[in-house]
Amino acid sequence: MGSNLGILAGDGPLPRQVAEAARRDGREVFVIAFEGQTAPGWVEGFPHEWIRLGAIGRTLDALKAAAVADVCMIGPIRRPSLGELRPDWRGAKLIARNGFVGLGDDALLKAVAGILGEAGMRIVGAHEILGDLLMPSGVLTRTRPDEDARNDIGKGLAAVDVLGGLDIGQAVVVQEGIVLAVEAAEGTDAMLSRCRDLHREGKGGVLVKTAKPQQDRRLDLPTIGVATVENAARAGLRGIAARAGNALISDMAGTVAAADRHGLFLVGVEEDRP
Repeated sequence: MGSNLGILAGDGPLPRQVAEAARRDGREVFVIAFEGQTAPGWVEGFPHEWIRLGAIGRTLDALKAAAVADVCMIGPIRRPSLGELRPDWRGAKLIARNGFVGLGDDALLKAVAGILGEAGMRIVGAHEILGDLLMPSGVLTRTRPDEDARNDIGKGLAAVDVLGGLDIGQAVVVQEGIVLAVEAAEGTDAMLSRCRDLHREGKGGVLVKTAKPQQDRRLDLPTIGVATVENAARAGLRGIAARAGNALISDMAGTVAAADRHGLFLVGVEEDRP
């Protein structure tokens, strides 16, 4: 086994940021780009291979051939149907062991991480490579949450814990104590789009994102970025909250600047109610 970093790249900006940071640290990087999932273009600047999501055997072979020691799984993946997945024999073995219906997002990631571990590779979190990615504690913006917003944050965190325990989602929108929307397979941006027609009169709602209670923090931490802020503003929300250390911010300076521009608060909470 070598010392190179392998990146299993989903969508969004974080896979490229991780690859660039690792290269700056002097590490060789090899990217697994998933067909129909990974954002195109940037991978051309790195050694890479395009692979079908269900081709687990080919993925393992490519990582081994690239002398990969550590693997970072980063970026959202749209969950395919079984027909779209078209698993190879190792993928079929994983599904037979766990059942496709029983493989929610968290369970699927853990199963894949287990396969990589059995192959002698170490799973690392994106925040271990980009140390400033984790949501810090405290209010990051000029706007601060008031008492009503703090109550909504508390309810949102409780709701996400229940949903996360069922491996459903990592985000909700709460307004005046009412849960307006719950993230499921569609992802946060689509959920926020739905909220445009759901918001009530009065103070805007709050987006709450945080890791699932049982989640391995090296895998699939929820991400907040400039696009999240822009979509929250379009949905009429007034702030975004996450548990400190339990979410990633893809562009700290840009995200905070966008929130300030729209007058939204952005806060990392240590407790269930800030």
